[in-house]
This record gives sequence, structure tokens and C-alpha cells, in this order.
Amino acid sequence: MARVKSKSFSPSARPGEWLGGLESHTFTVKQCASQGHKFRFYSLNEAGRVHALVPAGRDKEDVVVPTSGGRYDVHLKKRQRVAVYWEEEVSEVRRCTWFYKGDKDNKYIPYSETFSEELEEAYMTAVTLDEWKKKLESPSREIIILHNPKLMVHYHPVATSDDWGSTPTEQGRPRTVKRGVENIAAEIPNGEPLQIDHLVFVVHGIGPACDIRFRSIIQCVNDFRNVSLSMLQAHFKKAQEQQQIGRVEFLPVNWHSSLHSTGVDVDLERITLPSINRLRHFINDTILDVFFYNSSTYCQTIVDTVASEMNRLYQLFLQRNPLFKGGVSIAGHSLGSLILFDLLTNQKAAPEEDEHSEEGSGTASSNRGIEEVQEILKKLELSEYCDVFEKEKMDRQALFLCTEKNLKEMGIPLGPRMKILHYISSKTEMQDQRAAAPGHSREHGAEPGSPSQRDPDSTDNGNNCQYRDVGLGQVSANYPQLNYKPTIFFAFGSPIGMFLTVRGVKRINPNYSLPTCKGFFNIFHPFDPVAYRIEPMIVPDLEFEPMLLPHHKGRKRMHLELKEGLTRMSVDLKNNLLGSLRVAWQSFTRAPASLLFLPSDTKPEETPAAAKEEASLINVGRLNGGNRIDYVLQEKPIESFNEYLFALQGHLCYWESEDTVLLVLKEIYQTQGITLDQPLPGSQ
Repeated sequence: MARVKSKSFSPSARPGEWLGGLESHTFTVKQCASQGHKFRFYSLNEAGRVHALVPAGRDKEDVVVPTSGGRYDVHLKKRQRVAVYWEEEVSEVRRCTWFYKGDKDNKYIPYSETFSEELEEAYMTAVTLDEWKKKLESPSREIIILHNPKLMVHYHPVATSDDWGSTPTEQGRPRTVKRGVENIAAEIPNGEPLQIDHLVFVVHGIGPACDIRFRSIIQCVNDFRNVSLSMLQAHFKKAQEQQQIGRVEFLPVNWHSSLHSTGVDVDLERITLPSINRLRHFINDTILDVFFYNSSTYCQTIVDTVASEMNRLYQLFLQRNPLFKGGVSIAGHSLGSLILFDLLTNQKAAPEEDEHSEEGSGTASSNRGIEEVQEILKKLELSEYCDVFEKEKMDRQALFLCTEKNLKEMGIPLGPRMKILHYISSKTEMQDQRAAAPGHSREHGAEPGSPSQRDPDSTDNGNNCQYRDVGLGQVSANYPQLNYKPTIFFAFGSPIGMFLTVRGVKRINPNYSLPTCKGFFNIFHPFDPVAYRIEPMIVPDLEFEPMLLPHHKGRKRMHLELKEGLTRMSVDLKNNLLGSLRVAWQSFTRAPASLLFLPSDTKPEETPAAAKEEASLINVGRLNGGNRIDYVLQEKPIESFNEYLFALQGHLCYWESEDTVLLVLKEIYQTQGITLDQPLPGSQ
């Protein structure tokens, strides 16, 4: 949350006197069910803007000041703070000068503006006339006594007033009262850079809560943003000092509330058993989101909500930041990453990109393909539709990519549609059987580029989203188009690999890439029970580890270094022992090398460092532009004691993970030619 500060002085202020400068500050006041009122400071820069416009806000109808990096607007006349990009309860804004110490966390709590003015007036009178021991009663019937400039106390009443009109007493533990923000130990934040270099939309997973503290996506993204600001100061300090970078803005995308506002909760309530009520309610509100996404009806609602919300946020962001020239990336957690993946696979590439992929194809081959389609239609006794397919420039390859929806859009009736779809499926199955038969080679079948020659278990190496509907088993839905091309797609704790496998995908073609997004990073905690890898689906014949995310402080965690050191030591001992045994056996038997118990060509085992270096050079296809896709976080020392105990925490840890945030920032700024101050060991 953004924050703010400025100074306002009394007209009669003279340095060195108690009637001196009074420093004020602006707070936001939030009503919290568990903690009562919750106060947060604004930053120094933003509070200055608020204070400067306070007189204007009193004279005119209303003055609106953007705060918190532009994510909130402060309405000065109403003294309210309103969220810009999402729905949130309006919070109160106070310009405060007097504070008292709270009873729970010993933090200073500001008085209301009206009562602060009363306190200031009483204080000024006491200082001027040297009359102390003044007693004031707050609106909540609490007693404040001004003993002297250094001693002012606040008493909570022991009991409220009764029918006899008794007044509050001074009993109870006294609390310190302070005048001016300079006299309290308050940590006022520095605020956020005004320049925004990149925009990232973050989509949540199942349920309304996104972490183990049951916080919303808005609160979790706030944490993610705050961590990014600290990582920028720690690892991009040179670029900040040279004013090459500002910050990255992260905006949450909420689809859960829209899904559950369709009335489905009422329908579920009618059929839910009354026993174990809380558990059943939790399942209905969270776990069932996975089943909703696999339903064509509610899948359409979800993808429409996510796409329209990201487009709306993008347009609103551009309106509020007309000078923004940066790129846009997207990030998804858990089920949210699968939703984004399905959306991205169904985006349409720009026409100019399609032209590049079609270069080299001649007019003769195109005409030949159309004639083949006409022959197929004649065989199926559907000659009357030849003109329709010729008008759509449909060749054999395009025909085999057709879905029922495409044929329906072309105006083909139900009966002919069924015939064509049955023909396509039967030919595909026949080609698969031929491919599996021994001795099958290219000359026995169709051309290498034809649909019948393609591996049905692989994603297409082009941008044919329609084929993905059939081949990858996606839920039948009309996937909306985004108003921008994402630079990078980040998946946190993602089940994409599992869902693709369940849909029937055994292998992703190494040549496949997302139509409009060239970067894809699959980031997961080693104990995350929901996360799955992607790279083994691209390179199934090779076993290799995911890339280990370097620690944000520039080294491995101590327990991992110790574990790797012990492994390396055991490998070295084993290799040395084998070598010593070989020499002893040779000297003892003096037998030919081919008859030795330990052959001379026995290769020593590779050390973990060598294996890691080899793994980083593996070609994992074009899905991430030829770079590695799977990145695993380093578990904390306490997590390594029992991975089952920390499994849930492993799935919800990404919002406050410095290592995750640093990778996101590193990859985003790398697209702008800006690197870390010091390269982290083990990073690509």
C-alpha cells in the first residue's frame, strides 16, 4: 500500500520553543474485523501532494489526488481513499498531528482531525499562558491530560457512563500522548518510483484466498509488489542511480467472484449435505473451481472474465499513464496459470507473422490441395459443398485441422459435418497405425508436412489453435483475444503439465511456441504438490533436473551446499576406491584387461556440478525461445526436515519469495537490455 509525508508549521512557530513547528502526516484508516482500526502511513512524496492540495479540497467541490503508485485516488473533501483498478471498501484518510500509544502493539495511533485541532488549541493555550494540568475528553469519552510539554497521557475509561450520568474516570493504565509525527518512532516509507517500466497482470488460482493466511489476491499481489521494490534497490541499484529504470507494476486479476456470482452457489447449496458444513463449504468455494474450469459452460465464464478483466485493466492503466511505453507480461498461480496457458495457445498471431510462415509455398501446391479436398467431398457424396470449401481456400491440410465449430461457421449442415469429421478421424487413426507398424517410412505415406504425417501427441509447430481444441482436449470454449502481446508468461506452482497429460498430450513439439508470447517460465517449489514440470514433455528421452533458482543473496542455502558437498565427496571417494581396486586387481592377477573384474574403461561418476552444467545446455525447444523453462526454488532449512509438513506452504509461498520475484524482474529487464548489478551464481 502506498504512503506519504509533508511538513506544516504553526504561524507563530519559533525554533527552540515548545510552541514550535508541528509536523503532520497523512494516514489511511482501515476497519479490520480482528484488529479494529488499522492505520498505515503514506509515503513522503505522496503525503506532500495531499497536504499541498488540502486547501483546494476545502474550497472546491472535490480534489482527487492519485496515491499508492496510482492504484488509489484520495478524495480530499470526503477524506476518502478509493481503489482504482479493483473493488475494495472505501477507507478513511486522516491528516494527523496528535498520537497516542496503542494497547496491543505499542504503535502510535492518530487522533481524528477534529479532536487533533482541539488538542492543538488546548496545547497552544497551555504553553502561552503556562497553565497545565488541562483535562480534555475525547469523543469516545476517554480522558487526555496535558501535564507539561513532555508529559501528556491518555486514559481509557474503566466503565462507560451509566443511567445516572457518571463520567469516565482516570483509572486504567495511562498511555503516552505525542504531538507531531517527528516525536513518534514511525517508519515512514520512501514510496514508489513514479516511472513504470513494465506492467504485469497476476491471475489467482482456486478459491478466494491465495495464501496460508487466507488473504485475497489483492493483498498477496501487494506483498509481491513490495518485495519487487526491495529487490530493485538491492540488485538494480546502478540502473536506478543512473535513472535507467523505475519499477514494475503488478495488478491482480480476480475471476473467482464473477464465477460464483452466476448463481451456481445457490444451486450447490440446495444439494450439499448438512454434515461437516465447514468442510463442504470450503470444497464448494475452492476445490470445485477445478471442475468448473473443466465444464464448457463455466469454462467460458472463466476465460471471458480473465480476458475481459485484463483488457479492461490494460485500457484503464493506459488512460492513467499516457506516457507508458513499456511491455506487458502475465503471471498465473496454480489454476490461474492453466487458464492463461489456454488463453495464450488460442491467441491469433498477427497477419504479418503468418505471411512469414507461408513464404515458399507455391500456387501450384495450393491448387493441388484444393483439388484433393474436392475429391474427398465427391467420395463422401458432398460435391455440392465444393464451392464453399474452394471459397474458403481449404486444402487437405486445412481440412484435417477443422473442428465442428469451423464447419458450422462455414454453413455446412449437421449431416455433412458428421461425415467430414468421421472421415478425418478415421484417416488419422489409420495413419497412426501405419506409423506404428515396423518398416513404415516416409515414402509409404503422405508428405512430411501433411496433417496425416503429424504426431498427434505433439502440439502443432505453428499457431493452429483449432487443432489444439481437438488434439489437446481443451474444453470447447470461445477463447477471447487480448488487446496486447504479452512479453513473458510466468507460471507459479502450475499444474499445466499434468492437465496436458490428462488431456492426452504425451509430447510437446520442440518447434511449438505460444502464438503471441515468446517467453514462458515454469517456477515451482520442490515440495509443491500442485506443480508439475514442462520440459520432460518436450525432451522425453532425456532425464535432467530443473534449473535451480539462485538465492537472492547470491549463494545457495547452507543446507543445500552441505548436501551437495557430501554428495560430491561420496562420488569422489567411490571413484578413487574403484581406481585403487582396479590397480590392485591388475597387479595381483596380471590378467588381460578384457578379463578383469573391473574393466579399464569404467567411467567415473559425474559430480553434481558437472551434471548441472550439462543440464543448463539442454535444448528444450522454442516454448521459451530456446531457454530453460522449469525453475525450482531452494527449500528453506526447516522445510527440508519434513516435506509433507510443508507441502501446502510450498504451494502458497510464491507471493513473498524473493527468489521468485528476482527471477521475474531479471527476465523482464533483460528484454530492455538491463542486467543485475552482480550476476547471481548458477543463473542463466
